[in-house]
Amino acid sequence: MHNPAKISALVFACILVGMCSATLAQDYPSKTIRAIVPFAAGGAADIMARDISQKLTESMGRQVFVDNRGGASGIIAASMARDAAPDGYTIFFGTISTLATNVATRAKLPYDPLRDFAPITMTSSNPYFLVIHPSVPAKSTRDFVALAKAMPGKLNFASSGLGGGAHLAVELLLSMAKINLVHVPYKGGSGQSIAEMVGGHVEMTLAQPTVVLPHARNKRLRILGVTGLKPLAAWPEARPVAEAVPGYESTSWQGLVVPARTPKPIIDRLHTEVVKALRSPDMESKLLAEGSEIGGMAPDAFANHIKSEITKWTQVVKTAKIVLQ
Repeated sequence: MHNPAKISALVFACILVGMCSATLAQDYPSKTIRAIVPFAAGGAADIMARDISQKLTESMGRQVFVDNRGGASGIIAASMARDAAPDGYTIFFGTISTLATNVATRAKLPYDPLRDFAPITMTSSNPYFLVIHPSVPAKSTRDFVALAKAMPGKLNFASSGLGGGAHLAVELLLSMAKINLVHVPYKGGSGQSIAEMVGGHVEMTLAQPTVVLPHARNKRLRILGVTGLKPLAAWPEARPVAEAVPGYESTSWQGLVVPARTPKPIIDRLHTEVVKALRSPDMESKLLAEGSEIGGMAPDAFANHIKSEITKWTQVVKTAKIVLQ
C-alpha cells in the first residue's frame, strides 16, 4: 500500500522545488554573468560572443562579460564551464569543435558535451567556401573533383589544424567524392592557411566566408562552391558542393550552453533573450553579410543537433583514421 504521509511529503517537495525554481527565474539575473569563450579575442567565435553578450547586457539589465580561455582545442574553457555552478551565471559559447568534433577526435575527453551541459540554442551556422588557388585549372566543384580524380595524391589542401572542423569537412568530401588529396595542416589558424593559399603553396582549402571573400574579390583566390545546401547572398555564384557530390553538406556552427542541472526557467529565459538578440535588425544584417545562417533553435532541437554532429564526425574520423592525443 502507498503511504499517504510519504506521498504528501513528495508532493510538497515537488511544489517547493517548483516554487523555488520560479522564484529563482523571477530574480534572475541579480548579478554579473560570465560568458566563457574557448578561443582568444579577435576570432569569429569571440566576436559573436561579444555581440550577443552586449545585447544580453542591455536586455537583462546585468553585465555579461566575456572571459576568453583559449587553448587545447577549447578543452580548457569547456572544462571550466562544466565545473561552474549551474545557476545561470556562467554561460559557455561552444562551437562545433568543443561540442562535437572533440568527441570524435580525442580518445580521452575530460568532459561530455551531452551529459555535462544543458543547451540553450545554436547562435549561427557557417558553411565553408571551397576555395582554390587561381593557378588550378578548375572553374567549378565538378571540375575540381574531375581534376583530383585524374591526379590522385598530386594536389594538396590546407587546414588550420589536424582534426579541426575544416579538416574534417574536407575529409568528408574526399570520402564522398572518392578523391585523394594531401593534407597540409597549419598551426597558425585559418589566417596562416589562407596566406599560404594566396602565396600559391597550397591548391585547395575549405574556409569561412569572412576569411575568403576579401581575397576572392581581389582574384587572389577562386571560390568554386559552398558546403551548405543553398548559395550564400555574400557570393551567390558559388553553387552548393552537393550539386557535384550528392548528399554532401558541412557547416561550422556556434551555440550557447550552460552547466547541466541549470534550472529550466533560467534556460528558458536565456533562450528567449538570446533569440531576441539574434533577431535584432543589426545582428541579422551583420550575420547575413558575413555569410552566416542565423540560429535560434529550441534547446531540445539544439541537443539533437549536437548528438547528430557527434555521430557524423565520429564516422568521418574513423574512416580517415585520424587520431589526436
